[in-house]
Amino acid sequence: MKRNGLALTAFTAFTVVVMLAAARPAQAQAAKSPFPSMAPLDQYLMDRNAEIALARSAAPDSVSKAAEVLVFGPNGYETAVKGQNGFVCLVHRSWTSEADDPEFWNPSRRGPMCLNAAAAKTYLPNTIMRTNLVLAGRSKDQIFEALKAAFENQQFPPLESGAMCYMMSKQGHLSDRDGHWHPHLMFFLPTAVTGTWGPNTDDTPFFEDDDIADRMIVMMVPVPSWSDGTADSPGRH
Repeated sequence: MKRNGLALTAFTAFTVVVMLAAARPAQAQAAKSPFPSMAPLDQYLMDRNAEIALARSAAPDSVSKAAEVLVFGPNGYETAVKGQNGFVCLVHRSWTSEADDPEFWNPSRRGPMCLNAAAAKTYLPNTIMRTNLVLAGRSKDQIFEALKAAFENQQFPPLESGAMCYMMSKQGHLSDRDGHWHPHLMFFLPTAVTGTWGPNTDDTPFFEDDDIADRMIVMMVPVPSWSDGTADSPGRH
């Protein structure tokens, strides 16, 4: 999950504070959220070329320059650039986070990701489904009910071994509190492997999140540099 006051990405993780807050009634969570409902759609949209550049900034140029690029529009995600290396880069919006995230509807969130082929095949369908449900006008509760049904009906492919993504963009905005957070890699694994890398504590070099709604474990490994080669500043948070 997270340590030392570091906030994890909008898409997967919790702090201990958020975990404790999750035990409170949903109404209390909603009352505290500055984003109680979806904003007008145009607030989540970007200029097409700017979104392509932001999506590619998730990974080093050696990876992203040959990747497929998806952009988000009024009808969902569509391919803006065809790729050659199996990677898919895109910019996640706020609704890829957990249900009790107070920024679930934050229109300023932008999470650049570059997924490898395994993740594009087995992780990306979840994002596409969430997005399509949002565009169909579904409520947050309805979105998570549909996700649960999709898992129970085996509509999502099982996570493939080696599924991972780059999240190394200095230009991303993962939350209002922490901005672009830190450059990192994420590995997506079945829930059965939780805890197999050792304690999730201050002296281990990764964060592990048990993503219950998406039925997976997310292992996040911070890296020292952004995708443009500049060094991260660990003391920022």
